[in-house]
Amino acid sequence: MATLTILHMRLVVTILLFFGALTIWGFVNYLRGQGVGGSYKGALAIGELLMLAEFIIGVALFATGARPFRPSIHILYGIVAIIMLPGTFAYTRGRDDRWEQLIYVTVCLFLCGIALRALTTGRAG
Repeated sequence: MATLTILHMRLVVTILLFFGALTIWGFVNYLRGQGVGGSYKGALAIGELLMLAEFIIGVALFATGARPFRPSIHILYGIVAIIMLPGTFAYTRGRDDRWEQLIYVTVCLFLCGIALRALTTGRAG
């Protein structure tokens, strides 16, 4: 269980850094007048897979009796994190214009905040 806990804690840091990089990359694209490119969409898909892996590890930890400091809010952050990108894709209807790039930048920045909050609520009390 300790290995899963360490993996869970390290993966959330990876997610934070990954979405921080996506925020910067997307904002630079926006400033250049570019829309959402295929490489950026691929990176978003990788980010979603990272969050799904984090969620699965969290569920496994919860099932084995591990509990975060504030369980209900920590679980809420996990659920919000995994539905944000699919929800944004549905909202933008898959368009890839410049405006949609700014929407994804905002969502990636929001996911950085979610990762930070999940770190603070996930610590054992």
